[in-house]
Amino acid sequence: TASPAMDRVIALARRAAGSQIPILIEGESGVGKELIARAIQGSGDRKAKPFVTVNCGALPANLVESILFGHERGAFTGATEKHAGKFQEAHGGTLFLDEVGELPLDAQVKLLRALQEGEIDPVGGKRSVRVDFRLISATNRDLIALVREGRFREDLYYRLNVFPIRVPPLRERREDIPELARHFLARFA
Repeated sequence: TASPAMDRVIALARRAAGSQIPILIEGESGVGKELIARAIQGSGDRKAKPFVTVNCGALPANLVESILFGHERGAFTGATEKHAGKFQEAHGGTLFLDEVGELPLDAQVKLLRALQEGEIDPVGGKRSVRVDFRLISATNRDLIALVREGRFREDLYYRLNVFPIRVPPLRERREDIPELARHFLARFA
């Protein structure tokens, strides 16, 4: 990058990598939010640990809790085996929740509890499971507007937005276009 705007993003990402607090990466689709999240993971204490990505916008509504928090055998029709959710897969590492603004309200409650308590409740489970994870969330939506509309929990918003990083779109950093063009030309040639 050659842009001052991205220099600021990189400086924030470096600072974020040295902490364990939740990070919220905001920006339009295609600006590289996941790339920033991976750079934070790769520069921090958890770099050798799992990096688990979840696209919250692609989760089927009826399976959100099972995918995120896991389930016990027999918890619902079709649950023929115990399944560890994404939080357990990320244990010791980083959980990256992409498009976090798409999570249904009931899953938001459980996410908030996981952040506050460091525990999750698998679907059909009899007891909570301790999890150690670093959370990085990303969104292309205006979460404050979703809070005002009642579609995103305000308490969760403040828990996720502890360390915000806004990634500017390319139109705000045109000086990066030549370098990106060279990179992609070399990569695909």
